[in-house]
Amino acid sequence: MVFGEGEPALLIDRKGRHFLLKLESGRTFQYHNGMVPHDELIGAEDGSWVGASAGGQLLLLRPRLADFILKMKRAAQVVYPKDLGPILVYADVAPGMTVLEAGTGSGALTLGLSRAVGATGRVISVELREDHAAHARKTMERWYGEVPDNVDLVIGDVAGQVEEVKPERIVLDVPEPWHTIETAAKHQPTGGVLCAYLPTIPQVQTTVDRAREMESFAEIEVKEFLVRDWNVAGRSVRPEHNMIGHTGFLVFMRRVEVKPE
Repeated sequence: MVFGEGEPALLIDRKGRHFLLKLESGRTFQYHNGMVPHDELIGAEDGSWVGASAGGQLLLLRPRLADFILKMKRAAQVVYPKDLGPILVYADVAPGMTVLEAGTGSGALTLGLSRAVGATGRVISVELREDHAAHARKTMERWYGEVPDNVDLVIGDVAGQVEEVKPERIVLDVPEPWHTIETAAKHQPTGGVLCAYLPTIPQVQTTVDRAREMESFAEIEVKEFLVRDWNVAGRSVRPEHNMIGHTGFLVFMRRVEVKPE
């Protein structure tokens, strides 16, 4: 598939350095080994090699969502790919579902959720800060070309949205998710899944304790995912010296009926 104007593109040099750009006619990509006009990339095949003016060779690829998230501009801390995948799997986000997200932040998680629910699903992403919401809108336009039809960006408080939408899935990236969990206990359909992404153990403990006190949630799980790459080069087979350690904790729970006395 060839690249079109306005699409994101990934250039990788001989040393494995990644450069993310949006293709715009008349612009030029420049790095230490020369320049490449965007017009030479527009119409080029995905997976092809392109030459720079000073002799450098670059691999041209359509970025994966993981590549885009790691390189995209951000206004707030993002949910990294190593956590985004488990969120989609353990929160069981599937095509056709309605998912309520808070807060939107830089929009990385929103991108993953919109892909997972598909054209027949819906993502309502709520953000308190207008500047973060504006940045997330630009992120989605950079990835999709426009904000997709299955995403609603809302500025305001998430509690009212829980009551109005009654979503099957709730994904929270907010400092005090227990306030939203209290509302979810009243308005999320039973059988639904709620996920909270939290950076610290005190937040996790408060979240879990409050959920247990309400007796409206079961199957409460706390998970942390660590990622380590491996180097495989001839007889040198070893783990990389650096690994992606702690980014956040994931708390999952299922909305259930209150157990009868």
